[in-house]
Amino acid sequence: MPASSASNTRLRTAVLALALPFVAGAAWFAGSARGHGDTAPQPVDTGTLPKLGSDDWLSRNPFHEGEHHDEALEVGARGYNANCARCHGLEAVSGGIAPDVRKLNADCGGDEDCLADMDQYFIDTARHGRSRDGRVYMPPFEGILSQEAMWAIRTYIDSRPPPG
Repeated sequence: MPASSASNTRLRTAVLALALPFVAGAAWFAGSARGHGDTAPQPVDTGTLPKLGSDDWLSRNPFHEGEHHDEALEVGARGYNANCARCHGLEAVSGGIAPDVRKLNADCGGDEDCLADMDQYFIDTARHGRSRDGRVYMPPFEGILSQEAMWAIRTYIDSRPPPG
């Protein structure tokens, strides 16, 4: 084998040896860059919460306080982390992809009318999604998540400390 052929073979082998870890790392990163979980909506088990129905949607969070609050908080945490965290951040701490939902009540200062408006804004957004100029910024969840699940998620979001 001529010296230049042996030299080319060694060079190709060295390049492959150096490139293989890079390619393997890139493949691993691409596989792990899916965000915070599966992108398909996940079911939320609301069996321990009272049924609210799907015909008449409430305009206020029925789990904000009262006997079902603690259970709704647990259900909402699971529902949020399975369905909302991929965009709005784990534990409701936004990474900048989507709005920080902990700020929903930020300007209300305990004003009940303002809190009622924020409940309505939340449920409308969760049901119908948000789009602008034909681009979907948040998918609609009506028909995927129940009213119970949406209000439980709202209960969980309200329990998270506001950004500070």
